[in-house]
Amino acid sequence: MPELAKSPMFVGLVLALVLGELVWRLRSGRGYSWTTARTTLGLAAGNFVIGAANVVVLGAAYAAVWALTPLRLPLDDWRTWAAAFLLVEFAYYWFHRASHRVRWMWATHAVHHSAEQMTLLSSMRLGWTNLFSLGWTFYLPIVAMGFDPRLVLGMIALNLRYQFFLHTEAVGRLGPLEWIFNTPAHHRAHHASNDCYIDRNYGGVLIVFDRLFGTLAPRRDEPIRYGLAHRKDETNPIRLALREWGILFADMRKAGSVKAAVRMALSPP
Repeated sequence: MPELAKSPMFVGLVLALVLGELVWRLRSGRGYSWTTARTTLGLAAGNFVIGAANVVVLGAAYAAVWALTPLRLPLDDWRTWAAAFLLVEFAYYWFHRASHRVRWMWATHAVHHSAEQMTLLSSMRLGWTNLFSLGWTFYLPIVAMGFDPRLVLGMIALNLRYQFFLHTEAVGRLGPLEWIFNTPAHHRAHHASNDCYIDRNYGGVLIVFDRLFGTLAPRRDEPIRYGLAHRKDETNPIRLALREWGILFADMRKAGSVKAAVRMALSPP
């Protein structure tokens, strides 16, 4: 979540909530994994450095699409903002779903699911190779449709900031809101490694696309297990950020042909 650095007020809110949740977990007997927290902070530090390069490349890509499209939607019309929000949410759903179903994208996204404890801090446990895994291309068609890149990037940032609040066990179910919005309860199921929950609840702010496309997690009383289903815990941020890529490239080398290697990269994890 590198964009946090751009908003001092949001950073202050994040720090306050992380500390508040820490106190709550210790007092409630849930415990707090300092090892997990250190690994997350190491990953976040790397993302602040790598994020600068990402901004340059992504800015150029979005600007190039904006220069090529003849379409221009007015920024002073509320309908443009509403449509941008829904389209970004729709694109995020498919980006997130692909990040779970395509090994090339999972190699980056797996880092986010590696935490074995669900805390607000774990929202910052992100991979370093987003540029390489090409998830950002899912939003380029929105710019091509005439939406100003600044608006699109702003909606993406809003989507990601909202998701910070989803990474906690301190908030229970939220009644009727669960039908429309992604909530901590929905997102806890998304992070679960239990078979019945895997690859579910891909939404960002909304849960409606999961309902429409059949990826909503079933409501179960089964206790949630966090972390990766078939990987051991890794505490070194550098090894964790690169581990899935190493496994993927090793498998691709053994594939026997370029076609088979590409098929493997595009196959489910």
